[in-house]
Amino acid sequence: MTVEAPYGTWTSPVDARLAAGHAGAPEFIGTVGDEVWWTEPRPDEGGRRTLVRRRADGTTASALPAPWNVRSRVIEYGGTPWAGVPGSGSRAAGRGGSGSRDGDGGGPLVVFTDFADQRLHRFDPDSEAGPRPLTPLSPAGGGLRWADPVIVPERDEVWCVLEEFTGDAPTDVRRLIAAVPLDGSAADDRTAVRELGDDGHRFVTGPRISPDGRRVAWIAWDHPRMPWEATALKLADLAEDGTFTAVRTVLGGTAPETAGEEEPGAQGAPGESRSQGAPGESVVQVEWAPDGSLLAVTDRTGWWNLHRVDPATGRVEELCPRREEFGGALWRIGLRWFAVLPDGRAAVLHGRGGMRLSLLDPGTGELTAVAGPWTEWSPTLAVRGGRVFGAAASARRSHEVVEVCADTGRTRVVGSPHRDAVDPAHLPEPVVRTFTGPGGREVHAQLYPPRNPGFTAPPGELPPYVVWAHGGPTDRAPVVLDLEIAYFTGRGIGVVEVNYGGSTGYGREYRERLRENWGVVDVEDCAAVARALADDGTADPARLAIRGGSAGGWTVMASLTGPSTAGLYACGAARYPVLDLHGWANGGTHDFESRYLDSLVGPLPGAADRYHDRSPANRADRLVRPFLLLQGLDDAICPPAQCEHLLEAVAGRGVPHAYLSFAGEGHGFRRAETLQAALEAELGLYAQVMGFTTPGVPPLDPTVRHAPGSAGARPGTSWNSLPVPGNARPASPADAARYAPAPQRP
Repeated sequence: MTVEAPYGTWTSPVDARLAAGHAGAPEFIGTVGDEVWWTEPRPDEGGRRTLVRRRADGTTASALPAPWNVRSRVIEYGGTPWAGVPGSGSRAAGRGGSGSRDGDGGGPLVVFTDFADQRLHRFDPDSEAGPRPLTPLSPAGGGLRWADPVIVPERDEVWCVLEEFTGDAPTDVRRLIAAVPLDGSAADDRTAVRELGDDGHRFVTGPRISPDGRRVAWIAWDHPRMPWEATALKLADLAEDGTFTAVRTVLGGTAPETAGEEEPGAQGAPGESRSQGAPGESVVQVEWAPDGSLLAVTDRTGWWNLHRVDPATGRVEELCPRREEFGGALWRIGLRWFAVLPDGRAAVLHGRGGMRLSLLDPGTGELTAVAGPWTEWSPTLAVRGGRVFGAAASARRSHEVVEVCADTGRTRVVGSPHRDAVDPAHLPEPVVRTFTGPGGREVHAQLYPPRNPGFTAPPGELPPYVVWAHGGPTDRAPVVLDLEIAYFTGRGIGVVEVNYGGSTGYGREYRERLRENWGVVDVEDCAAVARALADDGTADPARLAIRGGSAGGWTVMASLTGPSTAGLYACGAARYPVLDLHGWANGGTHDFESRYLDSLVGPLPGAADRYHDRSPANRADRLVRPFLLLQGLDDAICPPAQCEHLLEAVAGRGVPHAYLSFAGEGHGFRRAETLQAALEAELGLYAQVMGFTTPGVPPLDPTVRHAPGSAGARPGTSWNSLPVPGNARPASPADAARYAPAPQRP
């Protein structure tokens, strides 16, 4: 029986606890002989990530009990945290991840990084001994951190990225590729860790060793560039002791934009594509092909496409020219958008927007699509023989570990199988749309209308809608099953995810729209979508809200304080947002993103006025709509000081708001209890502001909740003291001039 009830008041089996328990996805898939391993979230176990082992007989179990947490903090966002080889006594080279070579048949050897102390540990899962540390602790700053490991059994070492802090500041850090002994001799001795190359670049990925063991390739880049702006593909010869010699750049370049010079490197033959691109070329992945050539994803054509590089001559060949992406933003070290099969074919992820899996014949450029119910594949591909493994999802299926037979195309789920948590009739049905933004530009988004088989709205009522701004901002929102979205749509609240200008998935030109226009283009594109939904009768114009986390949280608060969006949104919810650009750029964040604002807003000191004028913390006088801030107290990327600055600015101004902080949480909530509390608080905000009752969820108390040890809690302001929609102060001509977009570069 269908019940007629106002939007927002519907009851749904998707409660906050259920949504929290299904957060996260399998990641960092690799093979260890005939076994498949990956990391998997455990929200109900303190938010840790465990290491899951699928044996050759198909049995699957967590390889490490709580509290082990397999997660790296390199560049804070982490990277591949483990590697394994079959046969712990083997002297044959092997690696976890995209593939590994056979050992001597003994039990597997695994190394992993534990989140608590960031030490590398050795683990022999078939022995009774537990994990034991391979690397020492360091008292300096963030200590020693490790990522993207490669086990090299013939040298009894594991080679990986070393991030070493040299002082207390987040930028007091060096990164390089290092070798750690597998015998544990470096567990208390930093000098036993061999540095294979120098620290001439600020950032590096892990090493990729050639099939003949004579050369090694990796990716490097430097401040102020981010890896989606400019990186260099590095190549070196391996000396007898394993150190890197004759280091050269064979693709890309990372010279500062103002230098006007190229890095020294090999040049292509006459008439061939240059092996040395000008600064601005982004190489995001490199692997060796069986014939000894290099395969690399680079955006030198304006799209991340797959190229072959001859390491001897520097000749570059584009293998499958397409106006779509075969890669993405390198937010974590070791992401894999392609994996090479023994016969030379490559399993590749590609698409515009969503990423699907195909098999590429490099000789012909032919793509063969992999069939199945999955519409989105994650950049965590691995290969074993003629089998490909990946994590895939769709709008109706959560992320699963999928095996593909490269010869027959047959697929099967081998890990983290999807199980319907509720009747699928309670899940939203996404609608992918392209909207028109300012100047006629395209804005990509996916719409999730309210859906609940037990309820219908009264005739003539339009639903409230929440605009979701993704983080990054150089990232995108995929179309996959997300019970957080279902939590709202099942209650009669629509959701629209906006892949605003600057998002990945649509080519470099689309990404570059945000250059020096963060806080302008993202705000305008989200507003264009919100207004379009109101204008076409999809959404109630008086009940529009906006929410986002990290960079998305910035977009939320920039929208609530921006002159072009005054009065558009009834309220906003921001998780761990950036709110004060000057504070963030001057020691207020981690090293990886410490120069991100050079491209997003402009380099200092020249762009100082933009930093001040666009910061929501400096526009508190324009903040009149209710807002909710959700913050992890252990966040090293967007620290609590960002929220505290804004809260001080709005104190006593009569703006209804709430601030919930969570001990033990960092950048991105992981614990089930935190996720549940955050969802219920957000729904409570919408209920209070939009005027409906949410069964089972109490209204949000408008109280600022301070972190322990702060000056104490301030009383909040009652929600009904807010001006009604439309009473926000209009933008003056002076405002419009101050917040005008930066001129686009030619």
